Amino acid sequence: MKFEELDVCNELKDVARESGFTELTDIQEACIPKILAGKDLAGQAETGSGKTVAFAMPILDKVRPKEGLQVLVLTPTRELCVQVGDVFKQFGHKLGVKTICVYGGVSINPQITDLKTANVVVGTPGRTLDHINRKTINLWDDLKFIVLDEADKMFEMGFIEDVEDIISYTPKDIQTSMFSATISDDVYWVMQRHLKDPVVIKTKDQVDPKKLKQKCYDLRKHEDKFSLLVHLLNNRAGKLALVFCGTRHEAEYVARNLRVHKINASAIHGGMSQNKRLESLERLKKGQIDVLVATDVAARGLDIKNVTHVYNYDVPGSAKEYVHRIGRTARAGNEGMAITLLTPRDHDNYRNINKDYGQNIEFEAIPTYEQLPLLSRSRDEKPRGGGRFGGSRGGSGGGGRYGGSRGGGQRGSQRSGGQRGNYKPRERTSHTHSRR
Repeated sequence: MKFEELDVCNELKDVARESGFTELTDIQEACIPKILAGKDLAGQAETGSGKTVAFAMPILDKVRPKEGLQVLVLTPTRELCVQVGDVFKQFGHKLGVKTICVYGGVSINPQITDLKTANVVVGTPGRTLDHINRKTINLWDDLKFIVLDEADKMFEMGFIEDVEDIISYTPKDIQTSMFSATISDDVYWVMQRHLKDPVVIKTKDQVDPKKLKQKCYDLRKHEDKFSLLVHLLNNRAGKLALVFCGTRHEAEYVARNLRVHKINASAIHGGMSQNKRLESLERLKKGQIDVLVATDVAARGLDIKNVTHVYNYDVPGSAKEYVHRIGRTARAGNEGMAITLLTPRDHDNYRNINKDYGQNIEFEAIPTYEQLPLLSRSRDEKPRGGGRFGGSRGGSGGGGRYGGSRGGGQRGSQRSGGQRGNYKPRERTSHTHSRR
């Protein structure tokens, strides 16, 4: 189906055409008509499937610029917040729709000013609750749509109570959409509580297994990983490489050493300031770097295009995390390579992955490579204990197995999926009730 055939206003079709959109993706073709028809919806789709356009376009078709705040989109991370906000701005500017992003790590005062005239708010749960507490955002009078994007990650990061709290401030008859890579117990629970007779849409994986090669190198010493990584990066044929590390300290250390060896790399992780994180992404978009060293938390939900190689510098602890990482490449009909660097300390994690994906992973003979010196670790890059790889759990931008806890306004609870315990979320009765 083509964008021109959609039953939306001409302004939205014009933006789609100007942006080079022609054919709808599977998730867009399935979701847009349902949202236009006023249906609650739960979509299971991976990053890169076009799901942001799948909900932004039909929602914007119903937004009226002079009728106040009508849309709230909740995202788990700041980077995804900005990314989703950019899509709403891209499609909404010809309609006169004003979109703002609210997230922590930056001054709240400009957000307070912008909220007075916003039609669409894209926010992280913690900062959205901050505005609710300050009474600088009104989700009751005019709100028509709420979207929970990357819901499974949002709940894994401990935001389920915050999301329930936010929903309690919205009208009962609101149209709700959820998008998630997986339908976890928490996702299903929230679907049951808040979606009215929802349409459930699942699309096929965007990664073509025939075009994705998975390789593994089994090294004797952890210290050999970096030298082999540099050799592989220097001998790859491709555009952009993603290197996944287990902690923010390791990501920073690896990126710094790569730059010493003339590899154009930048790090992105939860311990960086918001400006630094956005700067890394902006450099990536402009082609100023070709290797991004990331933690799982910082990379979740980001639609990074043209990734030809994914390197597991630290092996993830579960098959789910492994699949999410390697799913960054071999998209849209392109070929991709996923390479895992394995050492004795990674064997337990690799066994978890091998149960489901071992038959697809080929062990490669270790090539001859130069043994490279490593810089001394700075104070911030030294392991501090507590994590699987010795990294601390501090830093903004999300929790997770290896990443940091949320800072800068993202105040998710420490509860994780399936641990609801005796928590009883408040019912949506009136927006005048007091909090705590």
